[in-house]
Amino acid sequence: MATKKTSYFGPKINRYNNVAILLHWLIAITIIFMFLLGWYMHELPKGAPKVTNFDLFDLGLINIDVAKEVSVRTFYYNLHKSIGLTLFILILFRVYWRLNHKPPKMLTSMSSFEIKLATAAHHSLYLLMVLIPLSGIIMSIGSKYGIHWFGIPFLPGIDSEDLRNLFKEFHEIFGQILILILILHVAGALKHTLINKDGVLKRMWFHK
Repeated sequence: MATKKTSYFGPKINRYNNVAILLHWLIAITIIFMFLLGWYMHELPKGAPKVTNFDLFDLGLINIDVAKEVSVRTFYYNLHKSIGLTLFILILFRVYWRLNHKPPKMLTSMSSFEIKLATAAHHSLYLLMVLIPLSGIIMSIGSKYGIHWFGIPFLPGIDSEDLRNLFKEFHEIFGQILILILILHVAGALKHTLINKDGVLKRMWFHK
């Protein structure tokens, strides 16, 4: 009589591969950080004194030194752009990986409606993960400052207020939609974990 293979996590289940899992959590954590950073820097005043040392988020945990004196607003905007550009590259690699590696099948505990909803949410997440940093990059090009990747000049600005304002709107709208879909995504994962107890989170955790 055949028996199910077991591991540290219990019965063996159809999982994502470890590269997909690493990309999932790395990008998810970075996206959350970028939302917090965006919310924080939006309230920063203009015209603050220029300095070379910054206490990240004023928490007293991480201090960052920069080579050139900049205002606190400039520092956080440059940090946001630098991380956003890095995130965009990671997301493009994740899209490439997803297109070349078949994901595991949907859980048998999911109804046809849940499968359709999950599929739509995943496709929307991938689309928004590309559109949000892309719109941010174009918005930055539209400014007079361009993009410096962790202090290294990367893309110059063309100082087009119309272009900047247009893609600023796109950037913010896409971000708001992403938050709503992420809430739905997390709610679905919690529902399957706490109610269905079908091992949905085990599919997205590291394994041998």
